[in-house]
Amino acid sequence: MATSVASVESTASLSTDLFYDILRRLDGPTLATAACTCAAFCSISREERLWENVCSSMWPSTNREDVKSLIASIGGFRKFYADCFPLIVNKEVSEYHWNKYLEYPEEWTEAEYYGDMDEFETISPSDFVSIVDIRYKDKAICSKVLWGIPNANGFNGWFYNCPFRIDILTTYAARDDDGEGEVTLSVSDGLPPIFSMEKERKDGKLWKELRDGLRLSWIVVNKKMKQAANLASWSPLGGQRHWPTDKDFVIRFGSVLPAKDILPCQVVECILSMKFRVVHTEEEGVQTTLKLTELSMQLEDMEGAHVNGRNSLLILKEALSCHRSKNYSEVLESCHLYSKVQSELKEEKMRSESRSFSLRTFVLATFIVNVERRKRKMPSIVSHVTRYCIPGETKAMPKLVRPEPIS
Repeated sequence: MATSVASVESTASLSTDLFYDILRRLDGPTLATAACTCAAFCSISREERLWENVCSSMWPSTNREDVKSLIASIGGFRKFYADCFPLIVNKEVSEYHWNKYLEYPEEWTEAEYYGDMDEFETISPSDFVSIVDIRYKDKAICSKVLWGIPNANGFNGWFYNCPFRIDILTTYAARDDDGEGEVTLSVSDGLPPIFSMEKERKDGKLWKELRDGLRLSWIVVNKKMKQAANLASWSPLGGQRHWPTDKDFVIRFGSVLPAKDILPCQVVECILSMKFRVVHTEEEGVQTTLKLTELSMQLEDMEGAHVNGRNSLLILKEALSCHRSKNYSEVLESCHLYSKVQSELKEEKMRSESRSFSLRTFVLATFIVNVERRKRKMPSIVSHVTRYCIPGETKAMPKLVRPEPIS
């Protein structure tokens, strides 16, 4: 009997080890699905080590010891994955139109525009941590971690009233603490060879490969709130070829963040920009090579105005608890909907300004016509007098004869 019990226990132990070995090879979505299949998988899937492997595979930045300590302090890798794998979706974009909110800052009081001061004082730029990872064709090419927000020291500093912007590469260059050196892409990474920029301008092969192959994750963590969210769209939302120079390519990612009770427009766009520059082409005798020259974040409202640092901190705080989705297509649809509404807003505003300009022109023209008509109806004594006062004329002014009194 004792032998039989020992045999059962060893079999159970063997099954647990085997199950663990199977589960550790799965990616995040598959592991989460497997945890729902049976009690054994559900129990084993609670192991933090499994989710640490998943996070390490998806976000190489989480391999750093300081990041591991950060994740442990906010609830562990399982919670971190649950917070950051789904992306932010805002389905309320279509509800906001230009004529449904007050224009600012003229029609908003200072208290309404800047929000609750007590709430803002609980937010510190040093509480935020940015964990950034870039992939090209499923290969990690860049991992950066930024503690705090640069140039945000001092409550009354310029940061709070100036446009909000985080530039990862500039910050790393200034601190000189990045041992990874420059971030480059070459033919060995899967780039197509480019023999000349003139040919690239015609066929756009390099641009297409960049747009289809690049993936970005920009996770923001608030240490005090113990919350995290991924602000990126994973896939590019758009970009610009050959801007500002022929050798530059700008790729844009981002998300739509709620700004209810913070800004009049109620929603803002988080713009994550990535700029690559062509440093070598095949005609130079070396393989095609691109260099990452910019990796930045900024927030813009519906009218394209940059959001200041003060409101940006409030928006980032709200973003940590907003709605998310594991359906990345839904995320892209939300971002494209924002762009559509924004374009309609601009067109409607232009039409409104055009109508206003036409009305002002009509009023001005009517005023001028009325003035001219009044001039024509006035007595001709003015023109009669000025006729004799023109320089060069020698005509004598006619004498005015005083009428005789009537007897």
